[in-house]
Amino acid sequence: MLVVVLLLASGTYVAGAHSEPAGAEIVEIYPNPVAEDDAGEYVVLSVPPETNLTGWTLSDDHRTVALPNVTVSGRVALSTNPVPVRNRTDATVVELAGHVALANSGENVTVSDGDRVRARLSYTAAPEGAVGHVENGTLTWRSLGKTDFPVRTAGPGQVRTFVFPDAGGLPSDLLRSADDRILLAGYTFSSGRATDALIAANERGVNVRVLLEGGPVGGMTARQARLLDRLVAANVSVRVVDGPYARVDHHHAKYAVVDDRAVVLTENWKPAGTGGQSSRGWGVVLTQPSATRALVSTFEADAGWRDAVAWEQFRSEAAVTDGEKATQTFRQRYQPRTFSAANTSVLLAPENAETGVIERLDAATESIHVVQVGVGGPDQSFVRALKRAATRGVEVRLLLSRAWYAREDNRAVADSLDSWANERNAPLSVRLARPRDRFEKIHAKGAIVDGDEVLLGSLNWNDHSARQNREVVIALDGSGPARYYDRVFRDDWRATIWQVTAGLLVAVLAALSVAGFVGRHIAFQDSPSPQACVDDHEHSSVGRY
Repeated sequence: MLVVVLLLASGTYVAGAHSEPAGAEIVEIYPNPVAEDDAGEYVVLSVPPETNLTGWTLSDDHRTVALPNVTVSGRVALSTNPVPVRNRTDATVVELAGHVALANSGENVTVSDGDRVRARLSYTAAPEGAVGHVENGTLTWRSLGKTDFPVRTAGPGQVRTFVFPDAGGLPSDLLRSADDRILLAGYTFSSGRATDALIAANERGVNVRVLLEGGPVGGMTARQARLLDRLVAANVSVRVVDGPYARVDHHHAKYAVVDDRAVVLTENWKPAGTGGQSSRGWGVVLTQPSATRALVSTFEADAGWRDAVAWEQFRSEAAVTDGEKATQTFRQRYQPRTFSAANTSVLLAPENAETGVIERLDAATESIHVVQVGVGGPDQSFVRALKRAATRGVEVRLLLSRAWYAREDNRAVADSLDSWANERNAPLSVRLARPRDRFEKIHAKGAIVDGDEVLLGSLNWNDHSARQNREVVIALDGSGPARYYDRVFRDDWRATIWQVTAGLLVAVLAALSVAGFVGRHIAFQDSPSPQACVDDHEHSSVGRY
């Protein structure tokens, strides 16, 4: 007996028995491709071995076409446009002689052998780019080719913690140490150091592969295009994720597998992330084999899909812009340190990073210290989790960027959370960082939970990043790594309020000087303007802390 699956308007699925002969079944349908005119639609029919399709037909609600006179076995994809379909399914592709246009809004699809109905499937609205799979009498929609990795844990092991700009060229040094392989994944790439290290490794016989985002926000810089040209000219494999078949909005992950180690960064592969310039960022080197394997499988899945195209092919389509170059350097305060981690987990977006991070925030009992470029708004899922924590008495501190591109949004978030915390007397506070002698801007994306767990990686704490981008987050359990990053966080937090206090003092002295109370010979070097001090004070400290 054939199981027919009906998708009801309510969104539930009902399986019922019908009188069609057993042995044929529609198991997959792709009505709404991400392509012009929905090119590449298909229906997958499962049939017994050596089934002859002579006289069989495929019908939708508007037309009927004949299946070809062929003998097939197992899974067969029926399509009027077989070329793109061969790259979308592992089923044997059979071309239809006529045209069937599957409705995006839903319809009934029927396969007959000339005398009897052999298989039937009904569906309603088909999501764009999603394949409908029939499993155990249920039709479910999944993005075509979407990965479905679980949270992978690596158990205890040695990890090397570091922060930028203090760590200098540690990631480039790691690339230079490669003997066997380098799998480098990133969002943008503009580091001359990293380029030289990759080319040198390739010349030593190291298998070097690079995977980047093809359409970063604002466009790809001319410097990046030149460096990628250099890599390809040196026979380094470079692929970029972009185009209509992309499974994620942006490939935003920042990591590399080097032999049997892996490095995960909050920073892009640019001078700020490889040479110790500009940004406050976090990073970690992992040695656990399970963590390395998890990142290798992630790289292979992302680099092996059809949305990852060779740089040589993509080059002429790249939107190239001018980029800013980081030139400022800073004194090293925090040396890289090696610690034992009790456990290491690899979280991925869009699969499980959002739930994995929020579960850890919801389990906090004492403190949550967060550093982020921004959080998207006061109603985003991560911010709601921080509010829940503060409501139950957990001390929450949120350090955000003052960079020009984030300042206005972060001030609005700070004002909103300030009002929320004051109304409830909740221990939640926000500061906008501006410690000029320590780094130029915040770019780190991390958190310390209860002083014994660390979260760091590429994930910006907003719903879009968590649900639409490829992101990698590492969760480290252990007091050693937690103390390391929390020391950096606390120093950056204190530095922010110290500068506010110093700025207010300058403003007060300036006012007193105008009033005649202070002589003209008193001066403070490297102090912000009074207006800047006022701005800092108004928006750097929110809530009770």
